[in-house]
Amino acid sequence: MAKVVKLEPIARETSINTNDNILSALLDSELHVLKECGGRGMCATCHVFIKDGMDSLSPLTRREQRTLEVITTCKPNSRLACQARVVGPGVVVELPSGMYVNAVADIEALIGRRAEQDILHPLDGRILVEAGKLITRTMISQLQNAQVQAGAYLAKTTDA
Repeated sequence: MAKVVKLEPIARETSINTNDNILSALLDSELHVLKECGGRGMCATCHVFIKDGMDSLSPLTRREQRTLEVITTCKPNSRLACQARVVGPGVVVELPSGMYVNAVADIEALIGRRAEQDILHPLDGRILVEAGKLITRTMISQLQNAQVQAGAYLAKTTDA
């Protein structure tokens, strides 16, 4: 049976099947969500806050808990959208303010401009560039380092 998930602050509702994850609701709503780890619960790029209905979600897994522990913007109501499955009604998801970049190439075109909204680090969710601040080459090197770290980590976990 389908469940309705409310998305705040964009005031949107989407319907997903029972036991589907919140990430599918975000993607069905045509929201741009970077899935750096491919939905395996090992990065911060689908980090959301549960405003209501935490008891209508699947329990935290050990992997999700470990990932949430390194996210600098984590709160008690934090979940990874790729891991949180909707099993009951009344889920209200609050999207974090800011955006994750798709790739270093996407951000290179923005060098020298001011960020329209916070730009977040893809692995730990910390703010790389605050809204209104200038986007610099330093940020690109941080993103490149993050991609190398993520690739090495993911390769290590799939080999084990």
